[in-house]
Amino acid sequence: MDIPGARSVTLVDGASGLAIAAAGGHGDIDEHEDAASTTEVVRAALGCSALTNDRTDDVTELVVCRTGGFHLLHLVDGDFDGRLFMHVAFDGDTGNLGMARYQLRNALDELAGADR
Repeated sequence: MDIPGARSVTLVDGASGLAIAAAGGHGDIDEHEDAASTTEVVRAALGCSALTNDRTDDVTELVVCRTGGFHLLHLVDGDFDGRLFMHVAFDGDTGNLGMARYQLRNALDELAGADR
């Protein structure tokens, strides 16, 4: 939540579609509905042959842009049973897509214990 413009964040277990942790204001949608619906988006992207036709190049991040902001869905690398991903919603006026992507990757690398 320290990334400028971040409104909410949810760590999601992509295997089950359940929220593991959440922070910030989710508005009318609670973190469990957020997790379930964004899991469907990630599954659709991973199942799309047009996006995943090169077996050596994995999908690592999805960006959804709206008129009032944007959402980052970042898949977390690591030794997990299922595929974890982070969903962060950003305000369009105070968020910066490039900086948000950079800071989120660094935070997730730290969380997963990756060396840069």
